[in-house]
Formats: sequence, C-alpha cells, structure tokens
Amino acid sequence: MSSSKTRKKSRLQLLHQYYSYTGFYSFIKDALKKAVPAILIVVGILLLINYFVIDVNTALTYVIDNYSDFTIILTFLLSESILGIIPPELFIAWSGKTATPLISLTLLATMSYLGGIFSFFMGKGITKIPAVHNYLEVRMKKHIKNTRKWGGLIIAVGALLPIPFAMTSIAAGMIKYKFTNYLLFGALRYIRFYAYALVIFKLV
Repeated sequence: MSSSKTRKKSRLQLLHQYYSYTGFYSFIKDALKKAVPAILIVVGILLLINYFVIDVNTALTYVIDNYSDFTIILTFLLSESILGIIPPELFIAWSGKTATPLISLTLLATMSYLGGIFSFFMGKGITKIPAVHNYLEVRMKKHIKNTRKWGGLIIAVGALLPIPFAMTSIAAGMIKYKFTNYLLFGALRYIRFYAYALVIFKLV
C-alpha cells in the first residue's frame, strides 16, 4: 500500500516538475491576467451601453421579437466555428431573456462545443493542404507548440478561459491529438457558459 502511494506521489511530483519546467503554470498565470480584464471589459461595455446608449433589456427584447432562436443560435455556431468573432457573452445575455433561459444557454454551450469540433477537423484537414498547413504552422506556432507540450490541459484552458477556443481546437487537429480526449477536455466549455451566465444574468 505504501509503495503504491509512493509511486503515485512520485508521478505527481514528476508531472509538477514537467509543468514547471515547460512553463505551464506561467502560461496559466498570464492567461488569467488577460482573462480577468477581458471579462471586466465586456461587463463594463454592457453596463455602459445599458446606462448611456440603450437599455440592454430593450435591445435583447428587440432581438428576441425580430429574430428566431434558430437564426441567433446558427449565427453563434458560425461565429464559434470561425475563431469566435462575436463575444459569447452577448449571446449568453440573450439566453437569459428567452422563455427558457437554461435550455437556450445549454444550446449555446452545445453550439460552442460543436464549433470547436468543427475547428478540430478543420485543423486535421489543413494538414492535407501543404501550403495552408505551412502558413498556419507559422502563424499558430505558439498554439501548436503549447498543444504539443500540454495536450489536454491546454484544451481545457482554452475551453474555460477567454482564449480563442477555435485556435486551440485547430492546433489540436493539426497535431492529430486524440479525438476522444479532445471531446472530454472540450466538454469543459459547458462549465464556462454556466459560470458566465451566473454573472451576466444578474447584470441584465
């Protein structure tokens, strides 16, 4: 029993040393430093718009009245599949004003998850086009390097923090990361949406 505990402790120590030497903890620290201001900026913009431009509730009601849920959710899926060009927080705020907030929020989280999967396979497909692969390998050098070093943990970080999840997913596809593991770590995307909703629903 004691030898088993020793082996387990040794493995954890080795992992800790590996992540320390490769800069994973520094990466997380820097990511959090960027994430917190990013979240505060988005929340601040929502509050400024609400108080000085247009009542956010009125704007969301207009969107709900003039656009179908299908159109909004499809737009979000396209956004999440193309590098997350529209901040998810805006859609999370929308879901809070629908007739079924929890269902709408879950649909958004699912669309984000599916968008990541699309990006993953896009990354795999890119490897078959040498010119595009070589171009993106230079442009995404940092993402690819981090994904090779930390694998599932970097995918988990991309799913939870305001880091471009599509970029992380493309990098995972490019290095042919195991798809079942990608699905597992990518599912943390749901936690991000539910956690953000707890903050944003109270604001709007």
